[in-house]
Amino acid sequence: MHPIGAPFLRSIEREREPNMHRMAGDLLITRANLLLLLLLLPVILPSTAVHGVPLPDPCAGRRIHVRRLPARFNTDLLRHCDGAFPLADHPLATPACASLANHGLGPRTHNRSRSWYRTDARLLEPFFHRRLLDRDCLTDDPARADAVFLPYYASLDALPFLLDPAMLNFSAAHGVALAQFLATDRPRVLARRHGHDHFLVLAGPAWDYAQPADTDPRLWGTTSLLRRPEFDNFTFLTLESRAWPWQEHAVPHPTSFHPSSLPRLRAWIARARRSRRTALMLYAGTVSRPSRPNIRSFILAECANRTDTCTVVDCHGGSCALDPVRSMRPMLKAKFCLEPPGDTPTRRSTFDAVVAGCVPVFFEDASARTQYGWHLPPERYEEFSVTIPKDAVMLGGVQIMETLAAVPEEEVARMRERLLELAPRVMYRRHGSAAERMREASMDAVDIAVEGALRRIRGRVRALEDDQPEAMYAMDDDNQEI
Repeated sequence: MHPIGAPFLRSIEREREPNMHRMAGDLLITRANLLLLLLLLPVILPSTAVHGVPLPDPCAGRRIHVRRLPARFNTDLLRHCDGAFPLADHPLATPACASLANHGLGPRTHNRSRSWYRTDARLLEPFFHRRLLDRDCLTDDPARADAVFLPYYASLDALPFLLDPAMLNFSAAHGVALAQFLATDRPRVLARRHGHDHFLVLAGPAWDYAQPADTDPRLWGTTSLLRRPEFDNFTFLTLESRAWPWQEHAVPHPTSFHPSSLPRLRAWIARARRSRRTALMLYAGTVSRPSRPNIRSFILAECANRTDTCTVVDCHGGSCALDPVRSMRPMLKAKFCLEPPGDTPTRRSTFDAVVAGCVPVFFEDASARTQYGWHLPPERYEEFSVTIPKDAVMLGGVQIMETLAAVPEEEVARMRERLLELAPRVMYRRHGSAAERMREASMDAVDIAVEGALRRIRGRVRALEDDQPEAMYAMDDDNQEI
């Protein structure tokens, strides 16, 4: 095991002790404290009830049981960081195990940084696991839980099928071992609500885990995890959902910004607000010419002709994630950030743009509006973004630069202000008690994802208990803002 990964493993493995054991030291009451408590009871009791009526339970409908899984489903997977299936897969990457630093946030961008990290999105699963353990309303009793969280590092467990050619034909087996474990170890936890109360994180687009199990020959780069019937009722939090997201819901791509305190968050927002923006628009992404015309090729052509108003940042090989300064500084100087679809509709760059206060420009709804309804209100996209249909550019002759230049400066300023108000909702703050107190001021991407999952689970459990199967997968309010 690489020494950099050892602290991360130890911190996660502490979760294997029951929560009540961890709190035992805090519950010890000395004789003096007991006497003081008895004296204060007449004062305390009136504050906890009004005319004999108890105050509402803050954990009602929000209790989560973190299922204890064998290490082979989570922490043992991290031990391969420098072995046969390294996390780092391109020459510019930081050493593979360095990605595990800071509980999965990655190494700091520089020694004095307290908010910026070289974050590998594939470590969202262990980071989310770590953050969930900081939450209130956790319970060791699954019978009292409103939801069950599975700390399964699915995308890391998929690496052998993706990186070892000898394993390609077995990619349909991804998740079989987990399904067998859940069915045999304390089976009542799963059977209680037929899995409708279970949720987990999947650090990748849903399409990468939705290959039909009977596909022959097997397609490289995908597995059949989401096609397993044992998981049909689970809620998966993915970086991108499919067109019919009854099984999953999209959560924001992690950026490199993970503030550890409210002052650090506010300081960054203030910097983005006052930044002098001299470039009209910016594109950050792969700059190689595609083999056939698409919206990205039209963007590159426009930018090549007008380098005075369009900035292009080459982010090939994940270089912008490894060195966020490479893209964030230009974004702070641009009014609009172009977010064309690539291999899949969504992009990390969208959330970099939000954090930088650079108004995103979308070319199809699947890039954000139909994906991140819990985090960004779908009905209010016109307040903080611009949409230019890609067909209007590719077939209708619409010029992106002319369209954006026509937006009044006052309107751009209003959109930027609204964008910066939403920025805390799409960033993943650093773990720890100090950062957890930030929740009182503003929920971040993890808080909103958990609350969204709880809302979805409550609706499905209610339909299950009311014997209304037709309402089980109703999506009427599923995409509403949390």
